[in-house]
Amino acid sequence: MTASLKNELDLAAYWMPFTANRQFKAAPRLFSGASGVFYRTVDGRDVIDGSAGLWCVNAGHGRREITDAVAQQLDELDYAPSFQMGHPKAFEFATRLAKLAPDGLGRVFFTNSGSESVDTALKIALAYHRARGEGHRTRLIGRERGYHGVGFGGTSVGGMVNNRRAFGSLLAGVDHLPHTHNLQANAFSRGQPAWGAHLADALLDLIALHGAETIAAVIAEPVAGSTGVLVPPVGYLEALRAICDKHGILLIFDEVITGFGRLGQPFASQYFGVTPDMITTAKGITNGTVPMGAVFARDSIYDAFMKGPEQIIELFHGYTYSGHPIACAAGLATLDIYDREQLLTRVNAIADVWADALHSLRDLPNVIDIRNLGLIGAIELGSRPGAPGARGYDALVAAFNSGLYFRTAGDIIALSPPLTITVEQIGQLMAVLRKVLLGVK
Repeated sequence: MTASLKNELDLAAYWMPFTANRQFKAAPRLFSGASGVFYRTVDGRDVIDGSAGLWCVNAGHGRREITDAVAQQLDELDYAPSFQMGHPKAFEFATRLAKLAPDGLGRVFFTNSGSESVDTALKIALAYHRARGEGHRTRLIGRERGYHGVGFGGTSVGGMVNNRRAFGSLLAGVDHLPHTHNLQANAFSRGQPAWGAHLADALLDLIALHGAETIAAVIAEPVAGSTGVLVPPVGYLEALRAICDKHGILLIFDEVITGFGRLGQPFASQYFGVTPDMITTAKGITNGTVPMGAVFARDSIYDAFMKGPEQIIELFHGYTYSGHPIACAAGLATLDIYDREQLLTRVNAIADVWADALHSLRDLPNVIDIRNLGLIGAIELGSRPGAPGARGYDALVAAFNSGLYFRTAGDIIALSPPLTITVEQIGQLMAVLRKVLLGVK
């Protein structure tokens, strides 16, 4: 940060999210521009974007097509209400999104974030069972170490302890499955680990405890991202799907991170060949340019609500900015880029290069695990005695100073660069990361 800007910029008023505010404001890390796979700092340095912003800038930064589409939409229609009214682009965008979704998930409900998408999907699940005469299905099942945003519903089904502990009892009637991370059995796996499919059977234990007739839905990230990239064991997601089918429980995949090409298919459910009943999305839906999210639901779920007098609102839920014209314009332009540059499947051509480069860091000090799938990766560092997370934070700061940005979850480095990254840029990213990890004690 330049001395002149530090003197001019007042950092006090902004209460930053998910940030150690006092630590940050003592030594700020500020971006002022971005292009392609690089950020530009306020002091003029280029920094490789190793995390696609917050897992969202899939098509890279500074896409002129999106800028132009947003500007044109602002001139044409800046806002339109979504309650009892509409505008053409919302319907156009929903139609195009539905064509990307797994077969049968043809209904799209617009939100403004991943957190809102999760809370929306949970409410739809509860209301769906009630519409079918099974209103006693009210229990929601998440997973340990799951992240489903910061709404009360998403926090309740989420399983990251620090995200929950300060906020009281949260929602009642929520339980959790165990996570699938096991260093003894699966350390340094390339792709899906072989061990762990049996952990899905924990859902049978919860069914035995609570009764299947009380359970509305299970929600899971196909690949748990924010907790440190936990890749599902071979057969695990298939087992969850089979158990839910047998017991009439809805299965929700949280694809806020894995949606829109991260695994080389439009959605992770298509990569794994497991179709849930709902998919929650956000982030890459507009390339991170305008806040937006969407829930994809099975046609049969939508149809369950379409009964009774036609003038009656079927679902008493929504947001002031659902299907916002500007967000829809940005989303349509983003889909055009994805289609023209084949970005939703591009990862298939570079996944092996990514995996090789990532696992080449296995020999570095303090590295206790490396895992990957598609264009996602994680490097887990051993924690310092009595100071969990300190080594990861030092790596984050050192990387920023060396020209690389990434996300950390404690002592885990999470990587998910833009889908546009080249083989040469992957090598550049890994070279910087190697230097950083060699220097962090």
